[in-house]
Amino acid sequence: MGQRILGLDPGLAILGFGVIDGDDPTSLPALEGHAEATVVDFGVIETPAKTPVGDRLCTIYTDLHSLFDQYKPDQVVIEKFFFYRMANTILVAQARGVVMLVLAQHSLPYIEFTPAQVKQALTGYGNADKSDVQQAVARELGLDRIPRPDDAADALALALAGWYQR
Repeated sequence: MGQRILGLDPGLAILGFGVIDGDDPTSLPALEGHAEATVVDFGVIETPAKTPVGDRLCTIYTDLHSLFDQYKPDQVVIEKFFFYRMANTILVAQARGVVMLVLAQHSLPYIEFTPAQVKQALTGYGNADKSDVQQAVARELGLDRIPRPDDAADALALALAGWYQR
């Protein structure tokens, strides 16, 4: 049996998610060098800008519980926090705190990657352009086009990076 991996790209306004199923590294196709990952779903959790922050965090909390209950991931991969503009940093940190709380409530294992680590895993170059990473996501998952919005593509990239680390 394979592994279901949920990638999360945290944000307060938009939180990207991507769910993939990856072959088990001990399975016959994987041992023969033909391991595959397939997309289960991807999308975003959005919270309106003029909504009070507490209500936005509650939306993220509720929607994450729904995602975890629906997809039952074996592992979660989350973008490692790094500093943005100062005002945005606090909001992203608050949203990320909600993510970490829901992970703990579901007793789900998680790993963290910096954007450079994801770029390195998918393109072989830690300073790759966003478009190069998005093209790698589409190619590796056998998609006809790059997933949209960008936050969902980023979440799928995180899930793939986690699968590659297996």
